[in-house]
Amino acid sequence: MYKKVFPKVIYFLIILLISFGLYHYISLHSIKNTHNPDYDSSYLVNKQSTDPRRLFLKSWRIIKTKYYDPTLNGQDWSKWNRRYVDKIKTKDDAYVAINTMLASLDDPYSKFMNQQEYAEQNTSIDARIVGIGVNIMSVDGKIIIISVVEDTPAFMAGIKAGDIILKVDKTDVSGKTISDVASLIRGEMGTSVNLELLRDRKKLTKVIGRDEIKIKNIKASVVDKNIGYIQIISFLSSDMTTEFIDALNKTQNCDGLIIDLRGNTGGLMPNAVVIADMFLTQGHIVSVVDRDNQKSDIDAQAKPYAINKPVVILIDGGTASASEILSGALKDNHKAILVGQRTFGKGMIQRIFPLPNQTGMNLTIAKYLTPKGIDINKKGITPDYSVTYTEKDFINNKDPQMDEAKKIIKKLIKSRHEIAKAG
Repeated sequence: MYKKVFPKVIYFLIILLISFGLYHYISLHSIKNTHNPDYDSSYLVNKQSTDPRRLFLKSWRIIKTKYYDPTLNGQDWSKWNRRYVDKIKTKDDAYVAINTMLASLDDPYSKFMNQQEYAEQNTSIDARIVGIGVNIMSVDGKIIIISVVEDTPAFMAGIKAGDIILKVDKTDVSGKTISDVASLIRGEMGTSVNLELLRDRKKLTKVIGRDEIKIKNIKASVVDKNIGYIQIISFLSSDMTTEFIDALNKTQNCDGLIIDLRGNTGGLMPNAVVIADMFLTQGHIVSVVDRDNQKSDIDAQAKPYAINKPVVILIDGGTASASEILSGALKDNHKAILVGQRTFGKGMIQRIFPLPNQTGMNLTIAKYLTPKGIDINKKGITPDYSVTYTEKDFINNKDPQMDEAKKIIKKLIKSRHEIAKAG
């Protein structure tokens, strides 16, 4: 195996160099060459100041020339110019006009961001965010706290893993997405958030101050002595590929690897591509189709070594975007077995466009296909082994998906050892 050929330090450096080179190769190429990120990593703030009318016109032109669907959802785009351009007097007028234009695309992923929203997105990419320090998961429509980061406001307030969030500042969160609930919990530094929780069938209320949280994107551990477990919480941070390499080093002596992508809603596309490349020596990682219907492939870098051990990936309905790119790449290249539930099905690629007045816009500019050419948008990726995970399982501290992953990994490890002995 790879780990037997190279000592730990050299292993780290080789993977780091591969990752660094591929990351910048992806980031520097244009969408015509398929190398724009799911969220463009060049998230610079446009500090240019302009009047609201010009902000609207710039947004109108970007949408017209860059949006994935050149028909703009089958409409005459000039109508928005005629409707609004002479009526915009204030920034609020411009915001309403831009949001109305974007809404007409019927695209949930394209959105305008005001100053505060744009600043919050940039801090997320920098691996820092203002919040309380909890990781959440949606189980049977309920928002459950799955872990609490130490030395954060939530930790100090006595929030516990297993607490069910009922309300955030009096807003009922039942049935809401993880992203929606996270947005409600986050806010400005120094402000507070009121959480209504359910713990052991009893309701309680906690008022928690918001503070800057250093985001940990990855957790790694060893389970059952020889199985590495790596949970990837998010692909959004620019630091996460380095964190993944650290996780590989912690689990390098293990014979098999479980990668947990449940509840991971995605992030930077280059992060997913770089991690997939660590497991591949050839073949497609992902294909990108632009607004001109031109398809281009992002391929694994040709190299003599890659991570070579049995891999199982845990997925569910919250696994989306960059998480689906990694899952699809390793599944289609027969490098991993997928266990859990069908993924979310976000097969569209967004780019961040910095706009004047320190605002910005997420705009869908392309779609992606798995290595086998499968369009997963609104369909998701089907697991190789379908296993449910219910609220009852969570309450009883059971994880049938993890149990199945361990069972599969152990069989694969045993089979590999038998082949090695026979050879």
